[in-house]
Amino acid sequence: MTPPISLDSLNFDAQTGLIPVVTQDARSGAVLMQAWADRAAVERTLDTREATYYSRSRQEQWVKGATSGHTQQVVDVQADCDADSLLYRVEQTGPACHTGAYSCYHQPLLTGDAPQAGLDGTLDRVYATITERLATLPENSYVARLHAGGLDRVLKKISEESGEVLLAAKNADRAELATEVADLLFHTLFAMAEVGVSPADVAAVLHAREGKTGLKGPKEVG
Repeated sequence: MTPPISLDSLNFDAQTGLIPVVTQDARSGAVLMQAWADRAAVERTLDTREATYYSRSRQEQWVKGATSGHTQQVVDVQADCDADSLLYRVEQTGPACHTGAYSCYHQPLLTGDAPQAGLDGTLDRVYATITERLATLPENSYVARLHAGGLDRVLKKISEESGEVLLAAKNADRAELATEVADLLFHTLFAMAEVGVSPADVAAVLHAREGKTGLKGPKEVG
């Protein structure tokens, strides 16, 4: 492992005293935003693990989520090869963009079919969208309508989708099974959001079980 560098090794801009910061979701790998930080903001980030930046327009420090509640818990901070830009890897709560989007980068100039490695990151983005919809309850939103029906309505949907998953699996219908599992995961994430359980909470349980024996897990079949 490369030894950590010191704060004194960073190359802040000679005129502004600032350094650019790219912020990445530590779980999904998605780039969330780009901002600026002065030395004091970086120092505060390192001390508190709360993502702290410097506003060039207001000319003051700001802590992500201090007013919106969409906080960023910093996992680690990396400097680039020239030590003149930083990467904050964070655990994001809610959307990162002030528009309510999961990431500030959502205006494509060039599009293509990116390879899908798996569910990692996708569930976090879906969960972030659900929590944003629950917070704002936009008109004509499926999330808003389902929320209005109460938690029992959400749980009923989970029961219904579970049955559809079983039927699709029984019929060995791969396309239908993928669709029904997606529906089941969505409504499960919905229930989690209603109760306040995040994908990270579930991941922590799974990680604790991974590669270990003697832990309390799902009941054995049979």
